[in-house]
Amino acid sequence: MDLLPILMFVCLFLLIFSGVQVAFALMVSGFVVGLIQFDFNLRPILFQFTQKIDETASNFVLAAVPLFVFMGAILERSGIAERLFHAVQLWTGRLPGGLAVGTIVMCIVFAASTGVVGATEAVIGLLAIPPMLRQGYDKSLISGTICAGGSLGTIIPPSVVVVILGPIADVSIGDLMVGMIVPGVILAALYLTYVVGVAIVQPHKAPRPDVSEIDAIPLSRKLRITTTALVPPLLMITAVLGTIIAGIAAPTEAAAIGAMAALVLAASYGALDWTMLRAAGWRTLIVTAMIMFVLLGGAMFTVAFGSVGGITQLRGVLGDLDVSPAMMLAIFLAIVFVAGFFLEWISIILIFVPIFMPFVRDAGFDPVWFCMLILLIVQTSYLTPPLAPAIFYLKGIAPPELRLPDMYRGVVPFLAMQAICLLILVAFPGLATWLPRVLLGF
Repeated sequence: MDLLPILMFVCLFLLIFSGVQVAFALMVSGFVVGLIQFDFNLRPILFQFTQKIDETASNFVLAAVPLFVFMGAILERSGIAERLFHAVQLWTGRLPGGLAVGTIVMCIVFAASTGVVGATEAVIGLLAIPPMLRQGYDKSLISGTICAGGSLGTIIPPSVVVVILGPIADVSIGDLMVGMIVPGVILAALYLTYVVGVAIVQPHKAPRPDVSEIDAIPLSRKLRITTTALVPPLLMITAVLGTIIAGIAAPTEAAAIGAMAALVLAASYGALDWTMLRAAGWRTLIVTAMIMFVLLGGAMFTVAFGSVGGITQLRGVLGDLDVSPAMMLAIFLAIVFVAGFFLEWISIILIFVPIFMPFVRDAGFDPVWFCMLILLIVQTSYLTPPLAPAIFYLKGIAPPELRLPDMYRGVVPFLAMQAICLLILVAFPGLATWLPRVLLGF
């Protein structure tokens, strides 16, 4: 057995756990092992890496990344979320666990507006935590609701994760965007069901509010508030997803439409000024540069892994194991799940998806369906310690009353909901493929 592919992963994880940035860890691992493979001849490895740099830089699909990030940054800073939160609470306040239900609904709308998990969680957390604490909500329920709801941007379109996953998996981004809709709705429904169930079975964890103020608001005023706060973001979501579904715009063009719609929306609310534009532009630059650097590192790692015979060797190992396609699928998903404890989502996708996809296609699995399973597993990585980005996003904006143990306990039931959604999608693959087939004819 050739040890170079194994050496690549050993080198990669040693660098990552030593504190080296993921992008540079990927580049260094690929470069070092590539040098060994070519007997320290720089020319072939530099030629391969230069090709990958050119491919990454000239991939027009990736232009959607800064546009979606910019759209999210504008919405994050424009005050739209405050109006939206107030409007949603007018309708969910009377429900069991109404504040938590409204928080998840807000996360759904904001996830469908931005596709950026960190932005969603920060904005919703700042809005939802104070009223939930005042009403006496269980701290674990507060933490779990915001962490899980904020991470819905992974499985609800439009999603920056999908813009990266599509080219890596060689699957149409449009098919993935449409294929996400049903799994995203199922997962959001499971979250809402859990929150309402907790409020009914254990009312002390989600006390009923005093709804006299809500009841005192006339229906006409509620409708007016809802129209001005909720309808514009929904129109923006429709502009992005509708143009993709109707075949009017490619995902990159739809992202441009969404960015322009966010600017128009901010201007209509009187929130558009140079200070906000500068802050949104700076955040877009930082996030996009990080994503592109990691993408480049992943491309270099992948080409080096292929050049040292990693794919061929893995194919031989799976053949020797004589596992069924279903068992192979379970192994792949388990690897991604375990990797989620230690790696961020972009690293997981760049390291493992290019390796898995040839075997997935050879086994006859639908690539869109497999990508939906990967997205659900990647979403669990936001909630699983020790990395758990969603928990650390929340910790950064939470008051001292919310402690890390509360957050870790709070995400466990929502991880169970994600597992249920994954099992549903495994049992019924058509949930991921039916809508793209009907709307896009893939």
